[in-house]
Amino acid sequence: MPDPTLQASLTLAREGRPRIGGARIRLLEAIAAEGSIAGAARAAGLSYKGAWDAVTAMNNLFARPLVDAAPGGRAGGGAQLTPAGRAVLDRFSRIEAGLARALSALDADIAEPGQTVSDLIWSLAMQTSTRNTFRCTVETVTQGTVSAEIGLAFGDGQRLTAVITERSAAEMGLAPGREVFALVKASFVILAAGDAPLSVSACNSLPGTVVAREDGPVNSEIVLDLGAGKSLTAVVTQASAQALGLTPGSRATALVKASHVILALP
Repeated sequence: MPDPTLQASLTLAREGRPRIGGARIRLLEAIAAEGSIAGAARAAGLSYKGAWDAVTAMNNLFARPLVDAAPGGRAGGGAQLTPAGRAVLDRFSRIEAGLARALSALDADIAEPGQTVSDLIWSLAMQTSTRNTFRCTVETVTQGTVSAEIGLAFGDGQRLTAVITERSAAEMGLAPGREVFALVKASFVILAAGDAPLSVSACNSLPGTVVAREDGPVNSEIVLDLGAGKSLTAVVTQASAQALGLTPGSRATALVKASHVILALP
């Protein structure tokens, strides 16, 4: 599934007044085409009251009203754009087109190889309560009857494996080359001292260096530097942290079951 095209969004506002964006500009276009608030509401997918509220907000926002309308109930009173409304519609459309051209130019000008402005905004916009979030590229998809195994690459040669339902993999359009976020709760991470390969059932083994440890009354939060600017946070009992000698500078390996890796799309 290809990434959707990134589009610029323009919002107009005065201090203390409602904001006006593309949705309300589309309502102005519908009023110009339909000649009534009721007809414009139907065309824009709004309730009659919602359309009237939007018209009121737009008329209050600008120095001169944008819409000249006479209430006519759901049957539809007459409505038309004022000269100010037509001017706003024209200028908004031209500014939107200019933003789209500017965004396209930025994409070519400032993007690093393999990273577009869309990638940048996508990463900045991602917010989650999960402590560990990694931007990954799907390398492999192994389909099963019920589950699918997804091989992921991130950082500098690091890899994760996730097991999700076959239906989820299909609905997300997961295929080699697709970019996703992999989320791992800190409480799902098991830590082992040292970085020698371990014979364990967990598919994911990520060696690193302890760079921070914060102790609480019961648990300790451990941060591992995985290299290439990537880090991973684990929460273990303070007794375990002490027994494993997990102090800044020590080596440790993070173990994560494939079923504990959650995948997300922007």
